[in-house]
Amino acid sequence: MAEAPYMKWLPEAALKTIGRLEFLAHGTVDGFISGKHRSARKGSSVEFAEHRQYVAGDDLRNLDWKLVARRQRFYIKQYVDETNLRATVVLDVSGSMAYRGESAANGLSKLDYARHLAASISYLLVTQQDAVGFVTYDTAVRSFMPAKSQPAQVRNILETIDAVRPGDETEMADVLHEIAERIPRRSVVFIVSDFYSPCAELLKALHHLRFRNHEVIAIQTIAAEERTFPFEQMKRFENLESPQAFDVDTRAIRREYLENYNRHQAELKRGCGEMHVTLETVETSVPFDRALADIFVRYHQRGGGR
Repeated sequence: MAEAPYMKWLPEAALKTIGRLEFLAHGTVDGFISGKHRSARKGSSVEFAEHRQYVAGDDLRNLDWKLVARRQRFYIKQYVDETNLRATVVLDVSGSMAYRGESAANGLSKLDYARHLAASISYLLVTQQDAVGFVTYDTAVRSFMPAKSQPAQVRNILETIDAVRPGDETEMADVLHEIAERIPRRSVVFIVSDFYSPCAELLKALHHLRFRNHEVIAIQTIAAEERTFPFEQMKRFENLESPQAFDVDTRAIRREYLENYNRHQAELKRGCGEMHVTLETVETSVPFDRALADIFVRYHQRGGGR
């Protein structure tokens, strides 16, 4: 039987690495008090969310006996606050993410690399029985999937990821302000982007997420060439967010480019540090599964996994 096209974003080789990972939130999140993550709520909500299949150790009082009788299988009633953690994965699909560096692993563009990261994070969290939502954006939110923990959520996210195409210019700050208001409970927000937006406005939007008590993990995805600007001759550059192209003497602009790039990075790093936003910069030259494993190792070392 042919494998579904969307499964290419979770290649079998990478699943071996992802399967060994675990994510434990540093901060307090909204969830079930007996879960892996510290919760802001105690007890169970009366708001029914969905059914899931029974697994050993589940409270038998939550079995839906009517459904058991119909389907001859054990199903648990899951309530809104009975998820270990609520997370939202936010994926930048703007035109700049279409850049494909010459050193990229497997020739991946930044967007394809980011799609692999988003798919891997979503898969990992759902296998932990955490609830995951998914958002894509460029100039505006293009898709918004509320957080769920059922296994079908992974397929829904992968199908959305597979359908993504590079979009227009990014309006990252406006989008993050909107997301901050639309996510209903304190949770973990993973943002996968190149973060090429004016820093002042971007940091205000990240502060909005923190003000709403969300823990924010910013994964900046770049090509190595964007950091080093190794070009030594006339080169044609295309604006990936508009139909423009320029012939540039790279030697003449190299110094100014690197000064602007390093200034942006320093300001972004400083602002994230002051707000306790986790910022990780990964290059597409590093296999994405190894990059994700390293991100989680550093995250847990900084916060002890709690």
